[in-house]
Amino acid sequence: MTETHPQTAADFWEARYRDGGRLWSGRPNSLLVREVSDLPPGRALDLGCGEGADAVWLASRGWRVTGVDISHTALERAALHAAEAGVGDRTVWERHVLGETFPVGPFDLVSAQFLQSPVELDQQRVLRQAADAVAAGGTLLVVMHGGWPSWQTEPPFDAEFPTLQSVLDELALPEADWTVETLEAVRSPHRSPDGEEGFRYDNVWRMRRAA
Repeated sequence: MTETHPQTAADFWEARYRDGGRLWSGRPNSLLVREVSDLPPGRALDLGCGEGADAVWLASRGWRVTGVDISHTALERAALHAAEAGVGDRTVWERHVLGETFPVGPFDLVSAQFLQSPVELDQQRVLRQAADAVAAGGTLLVVMHGGWPSWQTEPPFDAEFPTLQSVLDELALPEADWTVETLEAVRSPHRSPDGEEGFRYDNVWRMRRAA
């Protein structure tokens, strides 16, 4: 999803975090919890980590986590969250403009939760780099919104939501090397800022690389 802004993606996201209080709940994404709870801990990469809730949850379960975001302010909040949770020694925070730079792998888990942006983001390239960063026997987990919430009658900007099949086609992962373990559209409750009850579909891709 892309909207025209006069500022760069880095400026947009830094301003969004810097000019307000906490953006997110501080709780891990529920689909991450569902998909990862059965995995043995190893080295994890959290792309677009925001204020660090997913990375902190992973670290609390024994993972060593690299959290990546474009915003300095988000990373500062993430590091503070990790320290307060007692997992600062199992987390590393790196600033990257994804699509331009990428962390050094490999990782046993690469998680991209809602890596969607109203400003410029080369999503296809980032997801290909994410797959390349998965270690042998490791997991790539991608979760993205599949459309606007049910209560969003006038979308705020034009957006293209990837389908389950379109992401598989774009990644073009060799079947001999990868197994698709989850391919699902999940309907979840989603309340509007005004408190209106509704729902939203989120797409989940969980893929395991051959050992």
